[in-house]
Amino acid sequence: MRPRPPLALEIAAAKSVAALSRRLGAGGGTTIPGKLLAELDRGAIDRLATRLATGTAIVSATNGKTTTTAMAAEILRPRHRLAHNAAGANLVSGVASALLDAGDADLGLFEVDEGALPELARRLRPKAVCLGNLFRDQLDRYGELELVAERWRAAVATLPERTTLVYDADDPQLAVVSEGHAESVAFGLDDPRLARPSMQHAADSKYCVHCGTPYTYAAAYVGHLGDYRCPRGDHARPPLEVAARDVTLHGLERASFLLETPEGSRRVELRLPGLYNVYNAVAAAALARSLDATLDEIASGLERFSAAFGRFERVAVGDKTVLLLLIKNPAGANEAVRTLVDAGAPRALLLALNDEIADGRDVSWIWDVDFEPLLPGLERVLAGGARAAELALRFRYGGLDPASIEIEPDLANALDRGLELTPEGGELVVLPTYTAMLGLQRILASRGLTKPYWERLQ
Repeated sequence: MRPRPPLALEIAAAKSVAALSRRLGAGGGTTIPGKLLAELDRGAIDRLATRLATGTAIVSATNGKTTTTAMAAEILRPRHRLAHNAAGANLVSGVASALLDAGDADLGLFEVDEGALPELARRLRPKAVCLGNLFRDQLDRYGELELVAERWRAAVATLPERTTLVYDADDPQLAVVSEGHAESVAFGLDDPRLARPSMQHAADSKYCVHCGTPYTYAAAYVGHLGDYRCPRGDHARPPLEVAARDVTLHGLERASFLLETPEGSRRVELRLPGLYNVYNAVAAAALARSLDATLDEIASGLERFSAAFGRFERVAVGDKTVLLLLIKNPAGANEAVRTLVDAGAPRALLLALNDEIADGRDVSWIWDVDFEPLLPGLERVLAGGARAAELALRFRYGGLDPASIEIEPDLANALDRGLELTPEGGELVVLPTYTAMLGLQRILASRGLTKPYWERLQ
């Protein structure tokens, strides 16, 4: 067997590659060093994690894991020195790179890709795991939702007994995933005033995970997330230990809610809009609590927090603004639409759809998005990105006048056209998929309107 290089030598080699990558402008070196480390020594990640005195915590979800992890970081930062993959590189290589940059950190806080969760949970042996939700996403990569849930269930079954599992009890799949782990904390929403009048056609987990009978919902909040029960009595939402109640949504500006925990309750004024961000905040609160953050620390951290990169971000362009709202699957896109409609639908809208590996090659999910509530107020839709034509066709079938649809695959041209249509002092709303969002960020940075994302992490 080939002798393993000393860990110090491996770290030095990987850090040299990271520095070179940054100098060359190759995205900040967020994954390349980790890939090199894995080639040198697959077990190096495990050994690096043991250097963190307080241990590690990981967050995974289909939607919201970047925001939830960033919120938790804001809560925990006054208490801990964090190793955090803030750039969103959430595969094994990205976590390895964050561990390489850990310095004197005592706690690792890592966003983890759904597919990478089983391996990283096994290798990091985390102190806490937060599971936010499971929605249909990138079927060409992950497979059906039930397959992901099955892999997660197997991963949770191997967690150390001391690990605290924090999970969204409003998701039937996650409630079942949690059943095999004693140290579990259920979180969710409890405000039927904000429930949808009926389940959306694109909702995923509609049927009892034990017997297959359709769930009955007392309240459905986001997709299939809500207060559910099997009418045969085979399954129901577990009691919530950490909950958001008395939720108030304030258009595109903010949201507020009463955070309730066994230690007491606090009113939280969140500087982000939308019910989905309330879910993210409650997830972050439950995770931080499991890591010994106090209720006051949790509330203060959530109120300090501003949007994670590209998830709800405003960029000034002269006296106009560009609002970026990431969309990547039906559930997330439907919530973005809901938030826009509640705030007063925009007259002009730029959507950008790509089909690169990080987006998923299959773009058929756009047909499950309920764009129709936007149509009454829309005067112009700009379809951008590599799959702009499919977006245009979706809106045409949705009932929008073809004369109101413009196709411009080039993102820079689409952005310029959108700004041209935006009145002075107005705001251009942009709904991009992941790589389209990165492309728009690069365009804005090249024009001096914002910084490259890796510079924002310094």
